[in-house]
Amino acid sequence: MKTTPDPLSFARQRRITTLLSVALALGAIIIELRGQPPLLTNDGFAVPQPNHPFNFPRDHGSHPEFKIEWWYLTGHLFDDKGHRFGFQATFFRQANSDGPNRSAPSATSANAPVTPSPAFGYDQIFLAHFALTDVQSNHFYFQERLNREGWDASASASTLDVRNGPWSLRLVESPKNQLELHGSIRGEASLALTFTPQKPLVRFGENGVSRKGAEPTAASYYLTFPRLHAEGTVSIGGNKATVAGEAWMDHEISSSQLGARQIGWDWLSIQFADQRELMLYRLRHRDGSADAASICTWIEKDSTLHPTEFGWEVLDTWQSSTSGARYPSRVRLSTNDPATGIKQHFTIEPLVKNQELTGQIDNIPYWEGACRVLDETGKNVGAAYLELTGYAKDLRL
Repeated sequence: MKTTPDPLSFARQRRITTLLSVALALGAIIIELRGQPPLLTNDGFAVPQPNHPFNFPRDHGSHPEFKIEWWYLTGHLFDDKGHRFGFQATFFRQANSDGPNRSAPSATSANAPVTPSPAFGYDQIFLAHFALTDVQSNHFYFQERLNREGWDASASASTLDVRNGPWSLRLVESPKNQLELHGSIRGEASLALTFTPQKPLVRFGENGVSRKGAEPTAASYYLTFPRLHAEGTVSIGGNKATVAGEAWMDHEISSSQLGARQIGWDWLSIQFADQRELMLYRLRHRDGSADAASICTWIEKDSTLHPTEFGWEVLDTWQSSTSGARYPSRVRLSTNDPATGIKQHFTIEPLVKNQELTGQIDNIPYWEGACRVLDETGKNVGAAYLELTGYAKDLRL
């Protein structure tokens, strides 16, 4: 299957997104001058505000005043024999739909109120995904966990320290921002990795707000370490290998991630061999077209951000025998290189076709996998991770 590039021009996308950001910024100023509280969602959760000051390491941690939050690590690892692995580790936090600071159920009988237990909370639900791609054996391992707040899952509000069952991600050294990740997958594979940032934290979006749609609440704070040195061990079937490589980490804070017409998204991170990076998210409508809030951003060697136009063409597809979903499996990305001003064309190819997480717990299958990046001559110029959601199921449902 082959699709044509999106008909919506970048200029129009950027004009709409900029106007939305200006409107939100003006609205925030007016609210502040009038002494009114900032915008909230209908169920009482916070909405990202322009030019919000962050305080680290506290803001690497949880923000329960927002409904949705995730800490997302992806990367490429190699052992001393040259064997290659891709990995994904995601920790989600989602507040219940009754608003922040919801109390426990009021009673088990008319005269017996429930006393909240520190072992089982009611305000937060924690979902986590772990995945490992063994490129040499063409095998994909994954597992999902779902727990409510309490003894088996938590997220600190003072620093990065999240856990779900035996899986954990935490900040172990500040201000160097060194991180540690531990997790296993069904007793078949495990990872123990340490990450050290090679570039400063970047913050995507206009005035620090990453727009996700036309609705005022469709936005996030989007914080990223675009290049982390990774080292540690990977174990498969009891065989442990020492590995090293590079990783990417996103931390998104939001209360509404999709607009009314959007059914899913295509997200791409690229780490080029020349020490630059690229991040793209393409928010999709049901007809396959891209929402105006879709964006492509280059990250320069000095961490300067350059939003730029992009084209997206599906060259091939792969169909899952589990979910039945048909995903893009080779994509041609066209974008202007800010260093030269010349349009570049890159082909994104999965290292393993089947890298689908089948939604065994949350019933939301999606494809997330390690990819190579080829230039127009076929030369390998970088490593990528590609996430494809909304192909098996409309995420609004």
